[in-house]
Amino acid sequence: MSGGGLISAHSLPVGICAQQVLLVRRDLREMIALVRVLYQLSKQPTYVERLKDSIPNDAKYDPVNDSVLMGYDFHLSASGPKLIEVNNNAGGLWLAWQAQHPNTRGFGGKLQTNLVAMFLREYALWRGINNARPRAIAIIDQQPLTQFLYAEMQAFAALLNDYNLTTFILDPSALTASASGLHYQGTPIDLIYNRHCDFYLQSTELAHVRKAWLQKQLCLTPNPHTYALLADKQRMIHWSTPEGLRALPLSVTARHLLERSMPKTRLFATQNAQQIWQQRKHWVFKPDTAYASKGVYLGKKITTTKFAELDPAATLIQEYIPPSIFTAPDGQAYKTDFRLFVYQQRILSVAARLYQGQVTNLRTESGGFAQVRLV
Repeated sequence: MSGGGLISAHSLPVGICAQQVLLVRRDLREMIALVRVLYQLSKQPTYVERLKDSIPNDAKYDPVNDSVLMGYDFHLSASGPKLIEVNNNAGGLWLAWQAQHPNTRGFGGKLQTNLVAMFLREYALWRGINNARPRAIAIIDQQPLTQFLYAEMQAFAALLNDYNLTTFILDPSALTASASGLHYQGTPIDLIYNRHCDFYLQSTELAHVRKAWLQKQLCLTPNPHTYALLADKQRMIHWSTPEGLRALPLSVTARHLLERSMPKTRLFATQNAQQIWQQRKHWVFKPDTAYASKGVYLGKKITTTKFAELDPAATLIQEYIPPSIFTAPDGQAYKTDFRLFVYQQRILSVAARLYQGQVTNLRTESGGFAQVRLV
């Protein structure tokens, strides 16, 4: 991965900053090892069987394909990288690419080849036919024109269209259903790149997508099955409790890796609320189904009123792992997290995000995705 130099701060898009963050290769190797252990775990029948009673029925359907652009988010601690969250439809690759390669107009180099191959691989896996190509692709999100990362969707659409893969950016309501599947203005949609945050397709808005997916009329990526196995926040409980780890089909080496890489994560309802309140500075409170840091509270900042309002059955508590601090040349301090963009076991890109405030965000002035240099 190119280290590059500092980029000019002039005219930077929101979400990109002019800093360069160092990442120790040993820490990156540890992150990659964890990503691969978790992916391999998700393919173990005994792991899937263990989860069957805790995931929605629709998510039990295995469509064979995986999920494009998984994201694994880490904080760096004194004892090494700690996994904070897994994202099923991680956004920001376009910003991360621009931060790493300033003044570029589109995905380039090996990354663009890998991205196109990723979409084609997904479709071929779903069809069970090598070299199969979708007639058309829909990138869907809720009111995409209003989304912060709409430019990223445009970058993906441009890339895929350049490779003669007809691609549209759509709100789900633009798709019409027929007996043969979903269409957009008469064009059959064979693959949906799903950026919508209804991960289990439970909303009325996505009912037609859910039906077409379950009837095997289209390839959906990401999809509820992979979300259930890897990105549902409840999985962090399985991966971080002694009894959960013992039940997983892991080698001794893999188990030790999880033990040192996973912050303790528990369902609030299983804990003593008074004790947790007293220890709140050591915990982060997260809704079990939210995304993009929505509804997340650091224990050291939470008020008694907000604490009392938490739904214990729908709230996870996670051991607080302070993010590392990056100090810019002007003396400004930024919290830092690292994201690995991944397809299956392949690392597509390594990114760093600089931010201020309680939780990760891309709206901090002079913050956002930064260049990463390995040392």
